[in-house]
Amino acid sequence: MISDGVVEDEEKWLSAGIAGLQQNAFHMHRALDSNNLKDALKYSAQMLSELRTSRLSPHKYYELYMRAFDELRKLEIFFKEETSRGCSIVELYELVQHAGNILPRLYLLCTVGSVYIKSKEAPAKDVLKDLVEMCRGIQHPLRGLFLRSYLSQVSRDKLPDIGSEYEGDADTVMDAVEFVLQNFTEMNKLWVRMQHQGPAREKDKRGKERGELRDLVGKNLHVLSQIEGVDLEMYKETVLPRVLEQVVNCKDELAQYYLMDCIIQVFPDEYHLQTLETLLSACPQLQSSVDVETVLSRLMERLSNYAASGSEVLPEFFQVEAFAKLNNSIGKVIEAQENMPIAGVVTLYASLLTFTLQVHPDRLDYIDQILGACVKKLSGREKLNDSKATKQIVALLSAPLEKYKDIDTALNLSNYPRIMECLNDGTHKEMANVIVQNILKNKTCISTAEKVDALFELIKGLIRDLDGDTHDELDADFIEEQNSVARLIQILHSDDPEEMLKVIETVRKHILTGGRKRLPYTVPPLIFSSLKLVRRLEKQEESVSGDEASTTPKKIFQLVTQTIEALTSIPVPELALGLYLQCAEAANDCDLEPVAYEFFTQAYILYEEEITDSKTQVTSIHLIIGTLQRMHVFGVENRDALTHKATGYSAKLLKKPDQCRAVYACSHLFWLDDHDSIRDEERVLLCLKRALRIANAVQQMANATRGSSGSALLFIEILNKYLYFYEKGVSQITVESIQDLIKLIRNEMQGDASPSDPAADAFLASTLRYIQFQKDKGGAVGDKYMLITD
Repeated sequence: MISDGVVEDEEKWLSAGIAGLQQNAFHMHRALDSNNLKDALKYSAQMLSELRTSRLSPHKYYELYMRAFDELRKLEIFFKEETSRGCSIVELYELVQHAGNILPRLYLLCTVGSVYIKSKEAPAKDVLKDLVEMCRGIQHPLRGLFLRSYLSQVSRDKLPDIGSEYEGDADTVMDAVEFVLQNFTEMNKLWVRMQHQGPAREKDKRGKERGELRDLVGKNLHVLSQIEGVDLEMYKETVLPRVLEQVVNCKDELAQYYLMDCIIQVFPDEYHLQTLETLLSACPQLQSSVDVETVLSRLMERLSNYAASGSEVLPEFFQVEAFAKLNNSIGKVIEAQENMPIAGVVTLYASLLTFTLQVHPDRLDYIDQILGACVKKLSGREKLNDSKATKQIVALLSAPLEKYKDIDTALNLSNYPRIMECLNDGTHKEMANVIVQNILKNKTCISTAEKVDALFELIKGLIRDLDGDTHDELDADFIEEQNSVARLIQILHSDDPEEMLKVIETVRKHILTGGRKRLPYTVPPLIFSSLKLVRRLEKQEESVSGDEASTTPKKIFQLVTQTIEALTSIPVPELALGLYLQCAEAANDCDLEPVAYEFFTQAYILYEEEITDSKTQVTSIHLIIGTLQRMHVFGVENRDALTHKATGYSAKLLKKPDQCRAVYACSHLFWLDDHDSIRDEERVLLCLKRALRIANAVQQMANATRGSSGSALLFIEILNKYLYFYEKGVSQITVESIQDLIKLIRNEMQGDASPSDPAADAFLASTLRYIQFQKDKGGAVGDKYMLITD
């Protein structure tokens, strides 16, 4: 760490340097204003002497350099004006070389050299060659770098390029390239040398300072890429080999990584493609500490984007056999860098896979080959726990899904599940979730039991606990994951009933291993999928006889029964009861009375033995009543047995209001519009009268405990049931009974001890409006309502 004292000293030295520079710049300006060339050169040299300091860090030195740079631009304008007034540029070029110190002399020489090239009194290539050679006189890394950066800056628009005003005879482009390459080489040597100057304890500090200077070196490569005359042939034969030679030979980690990245970023994609072998051959020669995986990944990313730019460029990739070269190079790099972290290995293969999916989407063998190479590196290791590596593995496995939008493709890759096996439990679950979401998003149809088996083995991290992970907490993420699995089960489909049954059996085999916390989420969708198949078979029954069909509703119902029984071990009796009732309805649609009766029996057993919570009992009894009301398959004996049980359960509920509502709901079990055989007027009236007695008991209890009558809401609800059955033509429901009930309600609501109940008031008003509406409507029903006087 740099101490506070050193920082303060640096600020003082910088301030002193700026003050000296500004003072000499002031005198230089006065000389320029008076056209005094001798004094202008004298004070400019003294001004530039401030850049000879070795006390400043690169950051502070840059501040000083930029102030000097601004002054030099003004001096360059003066030199141009002097030449226009008759001063010889050649004499001026020689004159500035008389400066006492070499650094000011070279800065002045570069400035005059810029004007010299513009004057065209000498070929640009000769002046540039002279300047770049003279700059060898500064070997101090920091001062030398900034001097050569200045040379690059003032010469970049004066290179003898094709179409340039400084273009000379043949091969002048080569002279421009040679100038830039020579300047680049010398700058890189100076930059690398910085790392090895000073005490070892400041190595990290020097590395950071060098990082701040890297753009000075990299700009040379950018200038090279902008030279119009550098065509593919010249790049291939001269530029790239010379640059790579410097990169490899410098043997510096920072320089090699940065310059390789620069090459990839500044030169055109088509150049990279046509020189792929040369570029890749340098990678294994880099220092083992260089982040080669990032370099190669960026190269493959650029090539992938180039391939995506249009189908017309793809033949170029095929012609140069890009995949084979990249694959071979990656193998060599991994072999050369034995200590490469597994995250780096996976990153390389993930990038290669992305490239292959873009260039060779039809070559599944290439994709499987990449996955196989990755498996080879992962096998024999402990399951991945490195967060970076697991992130890259997820990216690797997600790429084929995103490209093909079809899990079938992944299932056809033999090495895909093998990589999944290398993941730790958390990452396996994450990847399984990615697969499920991909299927749901793209609505992929998986229609064979074999594929379903392979898929569920692939996503087993969501289906069951791995390696003894049996924690019981149900967080939001877990619930969301299981809901996704449930949606997945729902979209599995095959047009062939026999195959669909195999799919259901396969899913059942997997989900039953899920444990008590997963079954409540995964069993219901499987049951509903099975019942969907039952109803499909029922529609096909006319064309296929029972003897010919190997898949029958009875067979499916047996499977369903065994599946629901698995829930009893959890236990979730309310869920199991609801599923039994759903199955009973499906059996009703298939006219399978014994099967439907058995499902109701199981539901009743659960109600009696497992459901003890009073709220759950209320919900369950209404579910039973509603389902039983829709059943038409039962004969008189079975129906009587079931309805008797239902009414008995209703009368035994803990709370009287719940009893009342359940009992009057039972009245619907004895009157069905679409079944003449189920119209028992006496039992309808019996249920309603029993409900009235319970409602009265509720009122009496309220009087006894609170000293006031309770709400009349139950009476109004019963009144609505009376009106319903009266409208349906139940002769036992008379006008008098309705009128008596209305009178009773009004007495209850108007009594002194009656509490205010806005809900009851609104409900009664709505009921009376309905009666009036029917009267106004007229017709047969209206005539019946006319008899009611409220």
